[in-house]
Amino acid sequence: MATASKYQTIADDVLRGVGGAENVASVTHCATRLRFRLRDRDRADKAAVEATPGVITVVEAGGQFQVVIGNTVNSVFEAISTRGVTTESAASGGLLARAIDLITSIFTPFLWVLAGTGLLKALLAVAVKISPDWAASGAYAILFSAADAIFQFLPILLAITAAKRFRANVYVSVAIACALLYSATIAVIPGPDGATLTLQGFEAAGNQLTFFGIPVVMISYLSAVIPTILAVWAQSHLERLLNRAFPEALRNFLTPMVTVAVIVPLTFLAIGPVSDLVGRGLSSGINWLWDLSPVVGGLLMGALWQVFVIFGVHWGFVPVMLQDIVDNGYSLLTGPLFAAVLAQSGAAAAVFLKTRNRQLKGVAGPATISAFLAGITEPAIYGVTLRLKKPFIYACIGGAVGGAIAAAGGSAGEGFVLPGAITLTSTLNVGNFTLQLIGSGLAIVLAFVLTMTLGFTDIPNPPAQDEAPADADRATTAGAGAGLGTPVSSGGGVGTLTGTRVLEVRAPVAGTAVSLAAVPDAVFSSGALGAGAAVVPTDGRVVAPVDAEVVSVLPHAYGLRTADGVELLVHIGIDTVQMAGAGFAPAVAAGASVRAGDLLTEVDLAAVRAAGHDTSTVVVVTGGADPASVLPAAEGRVSSGDALLRVAV
Repeated sequence: MATASKYQTIADDVLRGVGGAENVASVTHCATRLRFRLRDRDRADKAAVEATPGVITVVEAGGQFQVVIGNTVNSVFEAISTRGVTTESAASGGLLARAIDLITSIFTPFLWVLAGTGLLKALLAVAVKISPDWAASGAYAILFSAADAIFQFLPILLAITAAKRFRANVYVSVAIACALLYSATIAVIPGPDGATLTLQGFEAAGNQLTFFGIPVVMISYLSAVIPTILAVWAQSHLERLLNRAFPEALRNFLTPMVTVAVIVPLTFLAIGPVSDLVGRGLSSGINWLWDLSPVVGGLLMGALWQVFVIFGVHWGFVPVMLQDIVDNGYSLLTGPLFAAVLAQSGAAAAVFLKTRNRQLKGVAGPATISAFLAGITEPAIYGVTLRLKKPFIYACIGGAVGGAIAAAGGSAGEGFVLPGAITLTSTLNVGNFTLQLIGSGLAIVLAFVLTMTLGFTDIPNPPAQDEAPADADRATTAGAGAGLGTPVSSGGGVGTLTGTRVLEVRAPVAGTAVSLAAVPDAVFSSGALGAGAAVVPTDGRVVAPVDAEVVSVLPHAYGLRTADGVELLVHIGIDTVQMAGAGFAPAVAAGASVRAGDLLTEVDLAAVRAAGHDTSTVVVVTGGADPASVLPAAEGRVSSGDALLRVAV
């Protein structure tokens, strides 16, 4: 009780300092700080809040009144939430921004699986075109099952990610999804002449399916997108209501029982049929617009698709495309995307040939290959074309022309694939494949020729500099007997610890090591949270810097505690809490034990930059060690696993 009352006291003091609960429009939290949006900033007393015991400092940025608490922020946040304050997820903005954030967080975790299996389906389509008889073979049947199963049983994946987004019981969500699929795949209902039918078959055989006298309109839930998401959303609200109503001793089994018994029939009766009508309406609307003018539709999609990608708006098309694929076997929206993507590879290739900047040439070459073959355009966009501006515009022009030609032929991809040269075969069986090839080829050529002829403002090469000495040499220069040296929080160079046991904290990600003073966030750069360092990453794979227990997990931040009691925070990006997990794929859970080098998360750095956030990955010693004993061990280029900090313990 004493611990709980301490956090409640901090919460009450902070609320008084910000002008009372009625002055709080909303509050959320990240790994270390409370983030208030206030109705009237003038009513907040910053000095009073900073003077509150338990508060480290206050920072005002991005329209937020940020109260830095440290490792106990979650406990204080929970205490604040009991005071009638509006708490919300970190996603902010208008309705469109919140909708896109929702879609992103649900689809991102398994997007690459969809892309990989979609590519397998595309390759199988090529094989059947070459040898039609092979389609009757057992090998084809097995491989097609491997490629197609994830699309048929998509509700299970959606249930898992939607449950995490809506904070529902993931296992109950899976049970609901399985019930929806069960209705279409398992023979359970006695039918005429002793036959057994699925629920859909029961209805098709002329029997009226009812639920306690209420007529049920059955639809197929294989590959169902919208019904699954809505069902899990409804589940999350019902669960919270039931958990408050049931005694603690009973809720573990009563809440799942009642939730499944209510949500599954509700989905069959209302959620499924209504969402099916919405999905079919969207699909029919797209086809109707395409029938009116496929050229205009293809031109717009080809020109603007990469712009949509930059702003994250492209996620809004994903459910529509998937629903279209479920209903028709293809989506006309996908046809022009090949030209849009491949045009970026053409522009990047021209930059590779034309630029005299060695670093830019080194980025443009691999970016061209990944965009052309696999449809991965982020390196080309953020590293080359958008960076130079004009090549990006040339690529959009090429995409517009090529997309219009592909759409004119009615081209579309079967299944969900990342548009690229390898997956072009997914359009073999829909529309005019020849026009798709012409459109995609012309998009590449136009983007390449425009970039080569009209040019761009090149980036000059930096002046030649002597190479920095190796880490070992720098450490020697610092002096083996230099004592504790310069604390990292002061922004000093590489230091040396002697005469004590040293904990080596490794770089969690490859990139460029910088001092905390270089981090564009006042809380980190001031050392308010503790001493440490940062890495400006070149890779999205973030690993544990030490052997430790994982004490807290947010998609963008990880709290660790070593066996010596040293506490560290690995924080990926600045203000990335606002992404609400989008672009992050955590690989650990709170309570897990990790070894140095074990994967913590994978992050889409391009998505972080596209959202307008700095990607600096900060490692801070938040407790268990004197800040003066935390010294930098590296500066400049580091690989994942290289020494970043040394801590006297």
